[in-house]
This record gives sequence, C-alpha cells and structure tokens, in this order.
Amino acid sequence: KNCLSAGLACTYNAIPQKKGPKGSRAKVLSELRENQRNAQLAAGFSPEMTFDGRPSSSSFPRAQNLLQPGLVDSCLDFFFANVYPSTPVLHRQKAQEAVVNMERSTEAYCLVVALCAYVMIQSNMKVPPFMMSRPEVAQMSNMTLGHALLEESVRVRNSYDYRENPTHMTVLTSWFYCGSYFGLARENTAWAYLREATTQAQLLGMHDEETYKHDPLDISRKRVLYWLLFMADRTYALHKHRPITLHPTIHPPSLEEVPSDRPVAVGLELLITLFKIIDDTFVNLWNRVHTHTSPAWYAQLQTQISEAIPAYLDCTEAQAVEIRITQQWLKAMAWQLCVCQGLVSSVTNDNCMTFKYPIEISRDLLTMTHQFSQQAMEVHGAELIEKLFDIACCLADVVAVTSFSPDAFALGPRDYVSRFLTLISTLRGGQSRYLPLLLAKLSEVLPNLPLPRSLNLPQTLPASSMGMAGTIPSNITEDYSAMPAATPPAYPSSELIRRLAAQTGAQLPFNTSQQSMVQAPTSHVDDLSLYDTSHSATHSSGSAPRSNSTTPGPYEPAMAQRNSQLLTHGSVPLPSHSQHGHMQSHHIGVAPTSYDPRFSMQGYPVDPSMMFKQ
Repeated sequence: KNCLSAGLACTYNAIPQKKGPKGSRAKVLSELRENQRNAQLAAGFSPEMTFDGRPSSSSFPRAQNLLQPGLVDSCLDFFFANVYPSTPVLHRQKAQEAVVNMERSTEAYCLVVALCAYVMIQSNMKVPPFMMSRPEVAQMSNMTLGHALLEESVRVRNSYDYRENPTHMTVLTSWFYCGSYFGLARENTAWAYLREATTQAQLLGMHDEETYKHDPLDISRKRVLYWLLFMADRTYALHKHRPITLHPTIHPPSLEEVPSDRPVAVGLELLITLFKIIDDTFVNLWNRVHTHTSPAWYAQLQTQISEAIPAYLDCTEAQAVEIRITQQWLKAMAWQLCVCQGLVSSVTNDNCMTFKYPIEISRDLLTMTHQFSQQAMEVHGAELIEKLFDIACCLADVVAVTSFSPDAFALGPRDYVSRFLTLISTLRGGQSRYLPLLLAKLSEVLPNLPLPRSLNLPQTLPASSMGMAGTIPSNITEDYSAMPAATPPAYPSSELIRRLAAQTGAQLPFNTSQQSMVQAPTSHVDDLSLYDTSHSATHSSGSAPRSNSTTPGPYEPAMAQRNSQLLTHGSVPLPSHSQHGHMQSHHIGVAPTSYDPRFSMQGYPVDPSMMFKQ
C-alpha cells in the first residue's frame, strides 16, 4: 500500500538496518523513483507500454468515429479482391488478426489504418456513404478520407519509437505510407518512406536468405514485400535518378502454402525478372555515374527486356496489366538511355536503336490496353499512369523532331499520341495529375495536335480554354490551378527532345534561348520517316514498321475486321465517373463508338483477351 501511494513498484531489495531516525523520507523516495525509472529505460520498458514494448491503446489518443468496423471490413475485402492479386504482401489470416488486435496494439492499429488509406488513395476504392457514421466524414471523397486515415496512422505511429526494433508489420506499414503519399503527389515524402521501409527490411535481414527459415505463412509474405521494395527501389531510380539500395539476393516467393495463389506467384516472378535486368550497370549509366557503354551491351539489354515475358501469361489480369505495361516502359527508358549515349541511328539494323522504336513501343502498348478492363488498370493507381505518361512524352518528342507521311488508312504516331491522351484521361476520371502535365507537354512540342473528341477532360478544365478546332491551348496548365499541387515528374523535361534534335538536325518545335545540352553524334541520319515503306506488299505506306519484340504484335490491316469483332465483343461504354463502392469492369477504349478497327492483334491463335489467365 505504501509503495502504491508513493508511486513505486514493490520490491524486497532493502537491506534490514538498525531502528531509529532515517533522515529525509522524501529524498529516499525520489532516489527510489529515479532508480526504478532508469532500470525501466535500460530494459526498454515504459509503464505505458505493453509486453512487446509498444504503447498500449490507453497511452495515445485515437481519432473518434473515423474508422468504423464496417469500413475496415470493406477495405479488407477490397484489398484481397483487387490489390492482393498483384500485391500479395499480407495473408488474410494475419490481416484479420491485426484487426482483432487493433484495440490493444498500436502497431496493428497503424497497419490497418494505413491499409485502408492505401486502397482508397492508391487503388481508388470508393466508400459508400452509409459506412460513415458522421455526416462530415460521409461527405468526403475517397481521396480525402484516405488522406485523413493516412495522417491518423502516421500521427499515432509517431507516438512510440518504432524504429529501434522494427518488425515485418513495421516495414509493411511504411510500404503502405509510400504508396499512399505517391498517390497524393507527395513524391518526396513517398520516397522518404520507401527509404525507411528498405532500411527496416535490411535491419530485419530480409535481404539475407538465411532469414527465411521459420513460419512459412509469414515468411512467404516477407519475401513478397522484399521484392516489391526491390522493384519500387528501381522504379524510383529511373523516375527520379535516385541510387538503388536493395539487390536480388534472395529466392523469389513461391506462395506454396496457398495453392490458389500459384498464378499470383508466377506473375510476381515475371515482374521480378524484368526488374533484375535494371542492374547496377544500367543504373550507373542512367545516373551518369558511368558515362560510356557499347552498342552491343545496349542491344543485349533490349533483347533481355523483350524476351523476359512470354506471349501468354499464366497469371491474374491485374498482374498482366502491370507486367505488359512495365515491359514497354522499360523498353522506353532503355531507349532514352540509348539516346543519351548517342547510339540512336536511322541506318542501324537493330530496330531498338532507331528513331522509330518509341512508335513501336507505343503501338504495342496501346494494342494491349484494349485487352484489359479498367478495373485491372485502376487498381495500380498513379504508378501505372506515370509509366503511361513517360512513354507518351517519349513518343511526343520523337514525333516533334521527326518527319513522316500521314496515311488516312493506317494509324500513325500522332494517332498514338491522341490515344495516350484518351487513355490517361479515362483513368481516374481524368483527375490524375498526369493529364494536365501531358497536355502541357504537348502544347509545347506538338501545339497543332487536335484533341481527341473522346477526351474525358475533368470538370476543372472549362470548355472555353480549348484551342481553335479542338487543339491544345498554350495556357492549358493555368486551367488546372484548382487541382492539388503536384511535384512535376522528372520527365517532361526538354533534355530528351534537345538530344533528339541534335542527333537528327531537326529544328526544335519551340523557341528557346538555351543551347542544346549535347553535340550531334557522328552517326549517319539518312531516313527519318516514322513509317516503314519497305513492306509495301503487305502494309500501306503509312503503316507502322513490324515489331520484332515478343510482345503482342503489330497492326495488320488484313486482320483488322476479324480482330475488331473479337475486341469489341462484350464491350460497354466508359462511364465518366463511377459512384459505386466497387469499380466496374469494362475495357479501355473499346466502346463501339470509339473503337478503331485499325487496332488489331497478330500471332495469337485465341481470343486476344486470353493473353492472361482468367
């Protein structure tokens, strides 16, 4: 009783002493309190912490009525139905355990709240209003509510020292933070949390194969998380010229404990194979740590990217979307590296080293997007849209500095640019930050490009701001001032187009007082036409050149009618903005009113929609 009233823990360490006056009692109590406090700190224990060293639920304030039980269940269902097939970082059993432990575990609470924020921000989950108890919360958009949940999770996690002894749950929470902040256009904050997650992973030894010898239910998901961090590390290296941290030092995940996850494991291993190609040599050249390479090395690089993915994918549709688009994106990034090395030429026999190669990449990619549902594309969020944006900007630069002869009976490079505009405007209802950036890019390098009639412009862009005859206005970026501020991606800089102009001898399509950053290389530039006329027996003069890649193939006019029937079967028009709690499934750009029969597939004995396991 005396110990409790003095705020001390009961012990039996006092040495019996003689009776009599003992001096100042207050001084003794203060010394005892100080000694016990120092002992607790040395042991890493606080009276307000639970047995695992993390604060109990009573030691920090949680936002009231922000996270309802029904909302948590809905977010988990959405995650495992839509996100898990491409990002299997969390087993359902472990997720349910975290939900049960939310009330007494800060770590579990932060993870669950971060997951809910992630599916709303990154994966575009729509929350039905009836799931929210407070009217002000019910009026929030999915992005606003997701942002509120994200800040709640970050605030609560900062109430304890999660850095000293990280767990798998700590790394996963940082991973969700990274994806969520990227979706909010807070790219520097996202990068900081990615670095935090990779550092925590290394502290846990997730880069060491010896670590993976315990509970297979937990270990397989740790493998998945490590490889997702590995791929994100390289994606940031290409987007932002950042150094890489993680390396391919462990085995790929098998997910054998769940037989139904085999297609997920197959798709994940294909993605890992793609990103393994982006090795230290590539990144050092990209970041200009090294400055020279050989044409043979570059040709081998493009061959590796092309041959890494088979024609048929035994994986989920969401993974097929990510794999196909990532493959084309890596080709475009590698081609930009080739330009920077002065290796692009119009007289080379290697297609991947010509000025026409981005046209082939764009053609193959746009063909593939006709096979995918909008839901399978939306679930990847801003990361996928940024890859489309990169390829579109690369294509625009090539079209701007290279001459070509248009043909009314074949799709040409300008048609592909228009298709990219339509595609990016369709995803996220055109509210992505990349649509105004792409429009600004095109207003600079292709100011006379007509806007597609099917372009889904957001409501923040008034009709009066459109240029004459539907062309892109020069002040397009001013009309997006109401949109959230975003850090512009590293690529629509003018560096690539300057290099292309220097190598082709073309005049830049915009006025500038700055000098070109590079000198024209010594390679010959004979024919800069973007169309290949060497196959006039089977292609019109305006058809794109035949692709040698293993990706779904070129456009064949003779196949157009048959394939258009295959592609348009079962298609539905695109809605402008879905208000349903779950995304509707339909195909991008394949509505009967907008489908162009000049898009076709070659080399597939089955319906093109069977490019992946269904």
